[in-house]
Amino acid sequence: MRDPYDVLGVSKTADEAEIKRAYRRLAKKLHPDANVDDPKAQDKFAELNTAHEILADKEKRGQYDRGEIDAEGKPRAPEFSGFGGGRRQGPGGFSGFDGDTIFESFSFGPEGARRTGRRGAQGSGFEDIGDIFGFGRQRRSAGGGFAPQPGADTEITLPVSFEEATHGASKRVGLPNGKQLDLKIAAGTREGHRMRLKGQGEPSPMGGPAGDAYVTIAYAPHATFTRDGDDLRQDVDVPLADAVLGAKVRVPTLSGSVELKIPAWTSGGRTFRLRGKGLPTAAGGHGDLLVRTNLVLPASHDPQLEELMKKLQTADDKA
Repeated sequence: MRDPYDVLGVSKTADEAEIKRAYRRLAKKLHPDANVDDPKAQDKFAELNTAHEILADKEKRGQYDRGEIDAEGKPRAPEFSGFGGGRRQGPGGFSGFDGDTIFESFSFGPEGARRTGRRGAQGSGFEDIGDIFGFGRQRRSAGGGFAPQPGADTEITLPVSFEEATHGASKRVGLPNGKQLDLKIAAGTREGHRMRLKGQGEPSPMGGPAGDAYVTIAYAPHATFTRDGDDLRQDVDVPLADAVLGAKVRVPTLSGSVELKIPAWTSGGRTFRLRGKGLPTAAGGHGDLLVRTNLVLPASHDPQLEELMKKLQTADDKA
């Protein structure tokens, strides 16, 4: 996994606005839907989302800058240069390790290194010491022996479009074991929905069962709509004549285009609400689509329109 700063193409002093701009620009460029011929498009987009998740979160960014987590957001293993207090002087000047002191100094659990009692007090020193020498952690089996630990779980962020989340889709996911899996996205799936793929995580280094893979749904940036909670927003151009006289304009939605009635004398910036045309909601329905009008002048110069505006301006000045 590359450095998140390199992935987003920003410096380590970049502020939140720079990071946000860089993410939006690259998200449009690297989205799998825009790179259907690139077999690595999904991986590139997932890498971008992971980098943004770390740098857009102040706490995670601080942890990464301090070296507490890696480029995938996983905790880094503590480093030890030696066991200073565990050495003793042997015959002939030989300096060796005191076995009691080794087990007294550190033991390793799921939360990392911790100090324990002499000779692995609390039952943790001897069972976890394999980590120190690179044997990997083991756990007791029901028969009294030792069973290898399962592989690590892995987190995958799966970007989906607004349309895919609304209507459902089949998305291909790359797994840590190299497999490609077609995952069914149900209609009405919301951002943040998390799915467990049992046994599809990291393989065990000791021959145990593989970990699990957890896939979290994330909304991908959209070229037309801007998200506002469960609602969507978009701007639509309205010719000046239609704004004055009234008309019907075609408006794109997640389910296809619809006609929106523009009343006569509609000012620029007026917003119309199309109910139920937004994103899936927690209650099982859909948000709304909010359409804002932008008034546009004719593409070519219109002398008659210009003369009319001058007359109106003169009339207003005299009033």
